[in-house]
Amino acid sequence: MKQVSLLFILCLLLLANTCKKKDKLEAELLGKTWLHSFEEDQADIIVYRPNTYDFAPSRGRTGFLLEKGGVAKQYDIAPTDGLEAHEGTWKLGKKNNVIVHLPGNGRPEQHFSLEIVSLEDEVLKVRKQPDLPQQEQK
Repeated sequence: MKQVSLLFILCLLLLANTCKKKDKLEAELLGKTWLHSFEEDQADIIVYRPNTYDFAPSRGRTGFLLEKGGVAKQYDIAPTDGLEAHEGTWKLGKKNNVIVHLPGNGRPEQHFSLEIVSLEDEVLKVRKQPDLPQQEQK
C-alpha cells in the first residue's frame, strides 16, 4: 500500500512540475516580438532574440509575436523595408513546440511547428518543422 501511495505522490509531483515548465515557457514566450538573429543560426537551429536586443545592422529581420488567447503575428520584411504583420493562431503542443497556423489572405496558407530547442537569457532557439499532418493541426 505504501508503494502505491508513494507512486501516486511521485506522479502528482511530476505532473505539477511539467505544468509549471509549460506555464513558465509560455510566460517567457508571450508578449515579446522575437526577431531572427540569422548571424547566430547553426545548421537547422534558428535563433531569435527580443526586438529590444542590440542587433548588428541588417537590411531587415523577420520575426513573430505570440499573444494570449492564441493570436500569432508573423513579421515579414515589407517592400518599404519595415515589418509587415500577418495574423494567425498558435497553441503550445505536447513536446515543447509551438504550432502555428497562418491563413492565406492573398498568400499561401501556412501550418508549421516550432520545436523549442532552448530558451535561455532571452535567446530562443527553434527548429522549424513545416507541413504538419492534418491531425496535428486540430
